[in-house]
Amino acid sequence: MGNEVVPTPADLPAPAPSNVSPDSVRSYRRQLTPGEDVIDTATWAGSIPQANGIAPRVRIGRGKWFNLLWLLPIGFVLLIMAVAVAQGLRSEPAIQRFIRQYPGTIVPSSPGPTTGFPAWVSWQHFFNLFLMVFIIRSGIQILSDHPRLYWTRHSTPGKDWFRIQKPVPSDPLWTAKQDSISLPSQVGLPGLRHSIGLARWWHLGVDALWLLNGVIFYVLLFTSDRWERLVPTSWSVFPNALSVLIQYLSLNWPVENGWVAYNSLQQIAYFITVFVAAPLALVTGLGMSPALSARFKRISTMFSIQVARSLHFLVLAWFLVFIVIHTALVFTTGLLVNLNHIYAGRTDGSWLGVALFAISMVVVVVGWVAATPFTLRHPRMVQRVGQAIVGPLQHLFEHIDPKPGQYTEADISPYFWHNGQYPDSDEYKALLDGNFADYRLRINGLVDNPIDLDMTELRSLPRHEQITQHFCIQGWSGIAKWGGVSMQTIIDLVKPNPDARWVVFYSLGEGADKGVYYDAHPIEQMTHHLTMLAYDMNGAPLSFGHGAPLRLRNEIELGFKQVKWIKGIEFVANYSEIGSGYGGYNQDHEFFGYRQSI
Repeated sequence: MGNEVVPTPADLPAPAPSNVSPDSVRSYRRQLTPGEDVIDTATWAGSIPQANGIAPRVRIGRGKWFNLLWLLPIGFVLLIMAVAVAQGLRSEPAIQRFIRQYPGTIVPSSPGPTTGFPAWVSWQHFFNLFLMVFIIRSGIQILSDHPRLYWTRHSTPGKDWFRIQKPVPSDPLWTAKQDSISLPSQVGLPGLRHSIGLARWWHLGVDALWLLNGVIFYVLLFTSDRWERLVPTSWSVFPNALSVLIQYLSLNWPVENGWVAYNSLQQIAYFITVFVAAPLALVTGLGMSPALSARFKRISTMFSIQVARSLHFLVLAWFLVFIVIHTALVFTTGLLVNLNHIYAGRTDGSWLGVALFAISMVVVVVGWVAATPFTLRHPRMVQRVGQAIVGPLQHLFEHIDPKPGQYTEADISPYFWHNGQYPDSDEYKALLDGNFADYRLRINGLVDNPIDLDMTELRSLPRHEQITQHFCIQGWSGIAKWGGVSMQTIIDLVKPNPDARWVVFYSLGEGADKGVYYDAHPIEQMTHHLTMLAYDMNGAPLSFGHGAPLRLRNEIELGFKQVKWIKGIEFVANYSEIGSGYGGYNQDHEFFGYRQSI
């Protein structure tokens, strides 16, 4: 005890070899939690409580809102009035002459090739009906995750034109996730609050099948003469359509000859549905893609994600109205004959068409009822199948190299939603209280030069700035000016090994189900012009709510991949051994896709 000689390293034995080292202890992988493969509705999304929305409302003027449920009694009264007016018009000689001149149906001069309904029309009709059930349900589920629509590029509270949620509260840390609403399990798909990851797999996956069905329909339609049934070829279609409308409203049905040709009102409705609404659904869906917006800057500058989202919703509204009216007229203008046309390919009054219709509806109802419980029991299957269907297409979009300069400071959004699980650990609180003087960004993994950088060192690196648009998977968007360091600079600094194919970002914050939040990005995206680590936002240091002290910006991916409150970056060969192996926290726990560029 009295020895005052200070030992040197050479005087002491080296520790015994061990698989445990300071580096392994420091690994952030130890702080991750595995996701479940079956959904427990009681603990889903961090036990997020049920939150009912409100009746759909449309803005009238600046501050007044119209409850769309009033359209039901108003529409009923207007319909009664329209029937009374139409019946009065039918007694007028001029209207009678008009109806005789334009009876409603334009029969082709040689109707033979377009007469009847071949089997492929029946099958296409059934597949379209079956697929639309899942598209509509999952689409409503997606809308419920950000239950507001805007015509502006910005998603500023109070500027929405449509909502099914209460006004945004004054809480400055109100998040987009908190703003989501619950849906009944047999309305939305899967019917859980904030289940947008699974809803998107259903929506995008079934969309791909629906589009394939549509392409086949187009090919069969235009390789035969049957396109003449759907495409007006004479301006007389419009007076004939007006004549049909008067006849319908007067409750004195027009003479139908659907076996040979649709009446003009039907033809116009089918034309709009097949050749306008369906393509517009595709275009507006792609208009919400961050990768395509980054690529087609001129288009996305005018046709913003919020315009695309609003138009996409209006297309949904058209389909719903069309389905209701179409079904009502099928049932009221000759059920047996109409069902025989489309289901049995014959024109008579037998019950065969009704029987085939009943069988098809059993299939549809079984699919409808089974979709939600199947999703809750097998969410990983939904995730994998969706990735298999949608993945190859969106991966093509991801390889687009975006360029800067699309937006200016005048485009910066007045409001940028908060989102994510705020960090509340003692570690983060101490860093925040100390103005992040003790913060260190650890960068390691398959690199030649692993380093720890403090904020002074990060700010001394070559500065990178960009003004870009943020796309949240929930549907809201916002433009901000980001300042920081390009990921290309980081790559040049740490020199990744050839085996490094993925870059994993770890957060100081936790996910909803506890455990460190993380996300993996392909290394080729790290060299894009618009991929950076941001420490400034709109000319000031990042705020707590927006990811202080450091967050990722990878502008061809959706917002949940823009990890906030970053504490570490790891270069890896594959993400399969990290967390549950699906590429990120939300992918592990809420079944998102590991790459989400659409």
